[in-house]
Order: sequence, then structure tokens, then C-alpha cells
Amino acid sequence: MDRALGGVRHETAADGEWTVRRVRGGDKPYVCPACRQQIPPGTAHVVAWQRDAWGGEAAGLADRRHWHASCWQRRERLR
Repeated sequence: MDRALGGVRHETAADGEWTVRRVRGGDKPYVCPACRQQIPPGTAHVVAWQRDAWGGEAAGLADRRHWHASCWQRRERLR
């Protein structure tokens, strides 16, 4: 199913409703909001934005963040 949706899925967690997309890697580095470490260019990772953000999903999309896949999976334990 994940592949059919282009790697996009919706998740519900204690911290809200999320749209999550797995990406193969970008052209520039990003900083993971959980560990504050760099995600180097070309590294597969997760892009996530809150669907139930104040101002709606469009506001969440504008505030999207790039996460290491492992950091995304354990984010609830970090709270």
C-alpha cells in the first residue's frame, strides 16, 4: 500500500495526526529535529508534517520536517 501511495501514509499518534513520506534522498542536507544531526544529501529519510496543525494541513505542510527514519520511529519515546 505504501508503494501505491507513492510512499505517503497517514499516522495517528499521541502527538497528533501526521502525513509521512519516505524519500530516497535529497540534493541538500537537512537537520533531523529529534537528534539534531545532519541528514546528508542522498540519504533516505522521512518527511513528516502534522495534519491537525493549527491552521490546517496546509500550515503543517509549510512546517514539514525531515527526520532520520529511526528517529521518526522512536519520536514518541523522546517526548
